[in-house]
Amino acid sequence: MRVEETEIPAVKVVTPRKHGDTRGFFSEVYSKAVLESVGLHLEFVQDNHSFSAAVGTLRGLHFQAPPFAQHKLLRVGRGRILDVAVDIRRSAPTFGRFVAVELSAENWRQLLVPIGFAHGFVTLEPDTEVLYKTTASYSPAHDRGVAWDDPDIGLTWPLPSGGPLLSDKDRLWPRLKDVQDLFD
Repeated sequence: MRVEETEIPAVKVVTPRKHGDTRGFFSEVYSKAVLESVGLHLEFVQDNHSFSAAVGTLRGLHFQAPPFAQHKLLRVGRGRILDVAVDIRRSAPTFGRFVAVELSAENWRQLLVPIGFAHGFVTLEPDTEVLYKTTASYSPAHDRGVAWDDPDIGLTWPLPSGGPLLSDKDRLWPRLKDVQDLFD
């Protein structure tokens, strides 16, 4: 398993090894010991699995406010996504900047999104499945978000001509400058 920093060092790309033969493959997709060996001491408490039928399904940008803030470790079991982490730590020199990484069933990469980042992704293939671990349980009362199209963030999403397929909730998130529950 390889752990690499991104342009924002708190966000990591984790690439597990894949061992294949004529039967298929085997991969250890998570190892607490490997993450601890690079200074990441995380206790995951929940596994999530999302399915998106259509290309251009955009989920995000989400985060949870303390005390239910979450680290997330995401991977794609089927299909392909552009996965995004936006720094929402007010005092960070990278506040408002983002990391965008393509994750797919083929490249087998994972993205570790730490507490203090809003997270979202858009599907690049039909029938995409995303699996992820979190360090805190989901709490509807602490669910927060940032507008996916906030011009101050400047994300250019690879979207089909009809635009993204969004949930009602994701259409209504405020711009980053208007979010109250950011991290200090």
